[in-house]
Amino acid sequence: MPVWCKHGGEQAPSDHTVFNWFHEFQRDNFSVQDAPRSGRPSTSVNGQTIDAVRKIIEDDPHSTYQQIENILGISSTAINSIIHEYLNLRKVCARWVPHKLPDDQKQLRIQYCHHSLKRFEEGQSRCVFDIITGDESWFYHYDHELKEQSKVWISKTDPRPTKIHRTKSAGKRMVAIFFMKSGLIKSVPLETGATVNASWHVNTCLPQVFKAVSERRGTRGLRGLIFHDDNARSHRAWITNEFLLENHVEQYPNPPYSPDISPCKFFLFLKLKNQLRGIRFNDDNEMLTALQQAIDSLMKEDFKNCFEDWFIRHRILHV
Repeated sequence: MPVWCKHGGEQAPSDHTVFNWFHEFQRDNFSVQDAPRSGRPSTSVNGQTIDAVRKIIEDDPHSTYQQIENILGISSTAINSIIHEYLNLRKVCARWVPHKLPDDQKQLRIQYCHHSLKRFEEGQSRCVFDIITGDESWFYHYDHELKEQSKVWISKTDPRPTKIHRTKSAGKRMVAIFFMKSGLIKSVPLETGATVNASWHVNTCLPQVFKAVSERRGTRGLRGLIFHDDNARSHRAWITNEFLLENHVEQYPNPPYSPDISPCKFFLFLKLKNQLRGIRFNDDNEMLTALQQAIDSLMKEDFKNCFEDWFIRHRILHV
């Protein structure tokens, strides 16, 4: 073990960082300031980047500063500000988790669960079959776990969990997936170079989803459809609201900071990524083909069990 690790423990810099320092010192460069770099400045902290960082961390609680910087092209200073000042997270071994929620957000979660349990008769109502839920997530060309990279961000009051970290290749693709209790409805890959925003959501993604729903439901079409998603900026934008109103589709958003009661988070994405983990794909097409095969392998019983688990989670939070 290097001497800096013996003395610094978990806070010690990496071997790579120490070697870089050594080479810079040999060049008589003793500055501790970051050199100028290309890309957007550290002041790029706004609603869009905050939402983007939140989405990355929710999709992968093991995300590192470097991974977030590579994906979004913003500085580590901006990422640090977003993580600590806006998302209120800290890092320990295992995963990122939300900071202790304020009382109003706790109450909102309880009210949401109470309302859902009452409206859907604790999950026994036939109206549960009218709910469609969906979200977007990154899928990688290669995804596996490394124990030494298991540092994650959690709140000050959470226990220190233990979980092996997943490292990822640079190749990735965002995919939106929607399903109902009766089964999968539609998966929509984000086009290369495109951005998940309200325009893409309304003009590209949702029309495909609603067409698939209408085909599944026959003469009922979109009548009585209940659309469940999270509070991402693109999902709550006014043009998204208008699109849903025009199609007579009811919005049923998940409460903020609640991936534990989001079916995509606790069931679908976790299950699909577990099936793809450890497999190396050469390009997007290979990865998307494997993803579709993983989706196709899911049984109707899997979706049925997911919705039953969803309402069990509602009851636990409501107690």
